[in-house]
Amino acid sequence: MRWALVKVCLAVTVMVVVAFAVPLGLVVQEMASDRAFSNAERQAATIGPTLSITTDPVQLRKAVESTQMGADRRMAVHVPAIGDDPRVDIGDGWAGERAVSEVRRIGRAATAPVAGGGFALLQPVALGSGDIAVVEIHVPESEVSNGVATAWVVLAGVGLALIVGSVAVADRLGARLVRPAERLADAAHRLGEGRLGARVPEEGPKELRSAAVAFNSMADQVVELLANERELAADLSHRLRTPLTVLRLNAASLGDGPAAEQTRAAVEQLEREVDTIIRTAREQRPAAAQGPGAGCDASEVIRDRMGFWSALAEDEGREVRLAGVDRTVRIPVARPELAAALDAMLGNVFRHTPEGTPFAVDVHDAGDAVIVLVSDAGGGIADPDAALRRGNDGGRDGSTGLGLDIVRRVAESTGGDVRLGRSVLGGTEVRVWIALDGRARGESARTGRGRRKRRRN
Repeated sequence: MRWALVKVCLAVTVMVVVAFAVPLGLVVQEMASDRAFSNAERQAATIGPTLSITTDPVQLRKAVESTQMGADRRMAVHVPAIGDDPRVDIGDGWAGERAVSEVRRIGRAATAPVAGGGFALLQPVALGSGDIAVVEIHVPESEVSNGVATAWVVLAGVGLALIVGSVAVADRLGARLVRPAERLADAAHRLGEGRLGARVPEEGPKELRSAAVAFNSMADQVVELLANERELAADLSHRLRTPLTVLRLNAASLGDGPAAEQTRAAVEQLEREVDTIIRTAREQRPAAAQGPGAGCDASEVIRDRMGFWSALAEDEGREVRLAGVDRTVRIPVARPELAAALDAMLGNVFRHTPEGTPFAVDVHDAGDAVIVLVSDAGGGIADPDAALRRGNDGGRDGSTGLGLDIVRRVAESTGGDVRLGRSVLGGTEVRVWIALDGRARGESARTGRGRRKRRRN
């Protein structure tokens, strides 16, 4: 479309230039010719008064030589024989005797081409005797075409400039029309390939701006629908998983026997299925949008989830300590993501420590990052590296390892990481580092990868 517009503009401009420049050049050429012959007529008229007074050759020669044309040897006077006076010819003639006789016969001025180039103006002048003398002026080709070549060059330059300018303007206008359309098509292809972040700048002509607005609105709705669907699947699965933890703990207290074993097996099977649903939903979830207002208040989410787990802790006689949640702490993590990570960490506490074991949840704002600590007074983890590696596979019965994997994904989505160690209570400490800005994310991610690499070595 861009080149088509350029070609159309080029054709139209060329036709306009030809339609105006060629007639204008011909007019300039005609004006130069008229100017040269008008000047010759004026020069021929200067000898008229002398011819009306005398036809004496000596007087006529002096009169001719006193004029500009005579001095330049471009004027000739042809006087016919009058009575006994012979014919008088002053100067060299250019048109020939036949042309002179024809002008004397018709009695009006005429022009005749000259063999050496240029023209001869033949001007009849009436004598006192009633006869006709002819004044001949030589008009060279240089005077007839004086300024014509320059005029054609100027017209050609102006025409070329108009053509180049029109092509440049058409190209810019074409680019202004084509680029938004190309961006829209490219964004549509990227969206079709599954890159849900594809958007189109809302610029260009009014129609393309409207198309861009409609495309962006459609893409936002697609992302929102997919996010809602996946969030619903993950959220429902997490809601099922929390009471499953309670069922698992209760099943452990049923004692021995076929019914108790079947119940525990059924609970473990159901838990594996729920974990599979969670893993599938989270692996397909698009990255959360980062920007002003994105994320959640970590303190509020922790207080809300602790409200649920505190009831179970009270039933099992666990002492709970909560610190650092008395003020707002914004983090770039969606509320459902943080809630899922907290449920995974707290579920591990209830699952892997005996009843009555105390635990604590602390929140620290480090300026460029927020640190969430979940610690317990249990037996600890003998091999933290192995526990983190288990978070990347789900092939073991009874413990899928999905809990720490969920926590790790939440931390690494911000550029942070997860660390396991010994808590001040004597058991396991899970330290979740959530970066708050690009610089902290890059530094913490590099630090976390370095630590994990050293552990593996």
